[in-house]
Amino acid sequence: MVNPNQVRKNLIEGKAALIVIDIQAGIFLGNDDDERSIDHMPGHAARLLKARVAIDKARECDIPVIFIQEIHRANLVDFGRELDGDEDVHCLDNNPNTDIAREQMGFRDDDYLIQKRRYSAFYGTDLEILLKGLKVETLLLVGGLTNVCVHYTFADGHQGDYYCRTIEDCVAASGSEAHEAALKQMEYLQAGGVRSLDDTLAAMEAYKARAAA
Repeated sequence: MVNPNQVRKNLIEGKAALIVIDIQAGIFLGNDDDERSIDHMPGHAARLLKARVAIDKARECDIPVIFIQEIHRANLVDFGRELDGDEDVHCLDNNPNTDIAREQMGFRDDDYLIQKRRYSAFYGTDLEILLKGLKVETLLLVGGLTNVCVHYTFADGHQGDYYCRTIEDCVAASGSEAHEAALKQMEYLQAGGVRSLDDTLAAMEAYKARAAA
């Protein structure tokens, strides 16, 4: 069924923030499983490397960059039901590969960093407080996994009345089919919720021009 009241919004409505989800050091170790015991689609690391283009452009356009880091205690006490599915133990706080991919993403010590114990960047974190303080209305999402942490963060952002935009070129899933299915679900929630990197860069440039006017 087509929604007759649907109104397609601008890629960026109001103030924006770039949310960099779980792009962590282990991803770029040069192997397919990045020591996280989680399946990855072909080209996973290459897709996430493209997020650096969005990060650099966001900085240029005065759009806040917020890094999200999945991290679990080494005694596994905070995994909850997360190990009941396909994922094995990953992102332990005593493993240096759990750190943000600082070099690849150009991470700065004064960047915003939100640590999370669950899939959604909103669940049990202060992300909402930070976004309210920054007066953000549009969330630009990059990172992984498309079908898990990106999808759940998008859904929670949607339920919090944010405009959510996943940059398709800069996210990667546990598999190609899961990637496409998750993007379809996000687009279902918000028309125009899945956008290309090129379109997003152009929208950032327009955002910068409006701010300077």
